[in-house]
Amino acid sequence: MLTKTILALAASGLFAAASSVPAFAQDANATAAPASAVPAAVRKLNVELNALVPSQKGCMMTFVAEHDMATPINKISFELAFFNDKNAVDRVTVLDFRDLPLGKKRVRQFDMPGVKCETVSRIIINDTPVCDGPAAGECKAALTTRSQTSVPFEG
Repeated sequence: MLTKTILALAASGLFAAASSVPAFAQDANATAAPASAVPAAVRKLNVELNALVPSQKGCMMTFVAEHDMATPINKISFELAFFNDKNAVDRVTVLDFRDLPLGKKRVRQFDMPGVKCETVSRIIINDTPVCDGPAAGECKAALTTRSQTSVPFEG
C-alpha cells in the first residue's frame, strides 16, 4: 500500500513538473533579448591607465582596455582631457583605440608630443566620440576606469 502511495505521489509530481515546462519554453518566433536588456551592471568597458613614461617626443602613455559588452567593438576612440601640475586643462585630444574584441585585453600606447609625464596631474575621459558596434551611448555608459599610476584616471 505504501509503495502504491509513493508511486502515485511520484507520478503526480512528475506530471506537475512536466506540465510546468511549457511556461518556460520560448516562442519559436520570439527574437533574442536586445543587448539593452542585459543589466548595465553586467556590461563593462574597462580602461586602465597602466603607465606614463618619458619619451623623446614627450610622454608615452600605456592603456589596457577590455570589455564584456554584448557585441564586439569594431572601432572606438576616447576624448581625453589632460590636466597639468597647476590642475588646469593642458590639452584635450582624441585617441583612437582601434578595435576591442569581446573579452580580450588590448594594450594601446600613445606618444604624446610636448607633454611632460611628471606634470600630468589627472586624466579624464570626456567622451567616446566613436564607438562602432554597441548601441549608441552604450560605450560611455559602460565605461569604468582605473589607474596603475599615481595619476588619477577618471571616466
